[in-house]
Amino acid sequence: MPTAKKRPRSYDPAKTRAAVLAQFAAVRTAVASLTPEQLAAPTRLGDWTVRELAAHLTMAVTAVARGLDAPEPAKAELTPQDWPLSTAPYAQAVDENVTRLAAENDLAELYADAAARIGQALADHPGDRVIATRTGAMKLTDYLATRTIELIVHTDDLNDALPGLGIPYDRQALAACTRLLADALAARHPGGATEVRIPPYAVVQCIEGPRHTRGTPPNVVETDPLTWIRLATGRTAWSAALDEAKVSASGERADLAALLPVMS
Repeated sequence: MPTAKKRPRSYDPAKTRAAVLAQFAAVRTAVASLTPEQLAAPTRLGDWTVRELAAHLTMAVTAVARGLDAPEPAKAELTPQDWPLSTAPYAQAVDENVTRLAAENDLAELYADAAARIGQALADHPGDRVIATRTGAMKLTDYLATRTIELIVHTDDLNDALPGLGIPYDRQALAACTRLLADALAARHPGGATEVRIPPYAVVQCIEGPRHTRGTPPNVVETDPLTWIRLATGRTAWSAALDEAKVSASGERADLAALLPVMS
């Protein structure tokens, strides 16, 4: 029997707005403290330095303002869980834009401008309207949920590049990021044979096969939010997470190695 298509998860508009603003503010504070040597440090993102990674985060946030400045599309085309699966074709263009942005602008000015633009844009649009994005039209709250992926994943990249930096993870932003990437896995590999648990934020079922209806499912994967986010975005390999006991997997259908990353 075909697997029924699940209704996309909804995100609370006020909490999602607050999460995006809080995480961006935390990153802005940390970036303002960095020395030229720290900004020139390498990251785990190919040729990007910390400066380029920091510049990218301003671009990810001002995308909200750009979308709200454009004419409103007739209807939404993408759900939040669609977004992580639709970004790969734009990677090269993003890389080129980030390289140019970082080279031509002062980071403090970029962050001040981004904070002002998103603050004003959200104040001018308190409701939930459809906005144009690079990957397709989305509802504003749904698109803001995707910004938590950008902010949380790249906050983790910054913390990895500069041990001791310690940028905090806003709880609501971390929750939305975790849930959205888990939902994307379930959308790409639908089914009910395997249960993926990321306490305390998300539980999803995926992979075709026998569906359980009660009790403990036969195939279970469990991990913490940051490990899940690193697995889902290719920062951590499945085998490494298993070796380091960062993830537990039981059952013959609990090996997610071939299904990861969800977003690259």
